[in-house]
Amino acid sequence: MNFHVITLFPEMIESALSESITGRALGQGIVHLNTVSLRAFSQNSYGSVDDYTYGGGAGMLIQCEPVWQAYQEVLTRIEDTDREEKDPLIPMKEKKVRVIYTSPGGKLFNEKMAYEFSREEDLIILCGHYEGIDQRVIDRIVTDEVSIGDYVLTGGELPALVIMDAVMRRVPGVLNNEDSAETESFENGLLEYPQYTRPSEWMGVKVPDIILSGDHVKVDIWRHHESLEKTKERRPELYTEWLKSRGIW
Repeated sequence: MNFHVITLFPEMIESALSESITGRALGQGIVHLNTVSLRAFSQNSYGSVDDYTYGGGAGMLIQCEPVWQAYQEVLTRIEDTDREEKDPLIPMKEKKVRVIYTSPGGKLFNEKMAYEFSREEDLIILCGHYEGIDQRVIDRIVTDEVSIGDYVLTGGELPALVIMDAVMRRVPGVLNNEDSAETESFENGLLEYPQYTRPSEWMGVKVPDIILSGDHVKVDIWRHHESLEKTKERRPELYTEWLKSRGIW
C-alpha cells in the first residue's frame, strides 16, 4: 500500500511514522510513504502558499494552485510506478485515486472507514493548515473529507498520522500477530475487554480467577460480558448500535 501525503511539514509525517510498528512496516516495504511539500509548488519567490481570504476574516487560506500542482505530481508518480510494474507498452487505464482531506468539517473517522481505506492501493492525504484550503481545489480533487474528532487542531498533519496508523495496521503483514487486528476495540462494535499479564497479583489486586482457569470457553464468555458492560457504561451509543445490529433493540 502507498501513502502520498501533501503537507507543509513533510518531516513531521516522516519522523512520526519512522518508529515502532509503522516504522518496521515501512522498512520492510509492506507499505510505502511519499511526502510532497506544498512549498515546493509556491507561486511566488517567498515560498508561501497561502493568502488572505476573500470576504475578510481572520487567518490565511492555502491557495488552489500549489495544491493542484502537488496533486498532479502525485498522480504522475503513481502512474510511473504502475508502468514500471506492468508492461510499459500497454496503455494505462484511467485510475481514480482516493484523496482524503483532513478537516474538522469532515465525516467522523472510524474503524469501518479505516478498513475501507486499507483496501486501496494508493491513498493521497491532503493536510490543511491555517484557516484551511480554498474550496475550489477541494471540490475538484477530494473524494473523502475526514475528521478525527469534534475539535480544532493547528494543522492536518496529526489527523493524517492518526488515519495512516489506523489504516496501516489493517494491511496484511504490518502486525506480527494477525489475530490482534481482529480482537481490538471496535472490531465487533464493542470496546475491548480488560486484559492482564504477570504477576497474577499486584499491590494486593489479583487477576480474575476465571482468566487463570484455563477454560477458554468461560474466558471468552467473561470477555464478551466485560466488553458489553464497558461499552454500555462508556459509549452507550455504540452499545445501542450493537443491540440494533443483532435485532435486540
